Amino acid sequence: MQCCARSQILLLDNLLDKNRAQSTVELALLTPVIFILLLWIAQFGLVVSHKITVTHAAREAARAVAVHNDPKVALEAALASGNLEKDRLRVSVDPQLDQLVTVKLSYAFPTDIPLVGALIGDINLSSSVSMRAEG
Repeated sequence: MQCCARSQILLLDNLLDKNRAQSTVELALLTPVIFILLLWIAQFGLVVSHKITVTHAAREAARAVAVHNDPKVALEAALASGNLEKDRLRVSVDPQLDQLVTVKLSYAFPTDIPLVGALIGDINLSSSVSMRAEG
């Protein structure tokens, strides 16, 4: 009777060791996938953050043009509103007949996160804001 019990215990221990080994292999296979997924999430967060910055910069540029009636101040106002690089930023001002000023801003956002950035390249973020001219 003790011999059967001992063999059953050894069989159970052997099964538990195989389950631990299987879990280790599964973890080793899934770790790179989880890591790349976290990098994608971080890159997405950075893109959303810069989209908000571009929208704010367009609003500030439209406000500056509406107040000063000078399309040249749009670029300076957009650059002063956030941490945007001048060589990646494009600003166009469209004064309309009904005293509205429309500023269109386009920014080539660099994807700098390793592995993810190489796959998707730069992302073009744009925003357009219209304001009534004050002058």
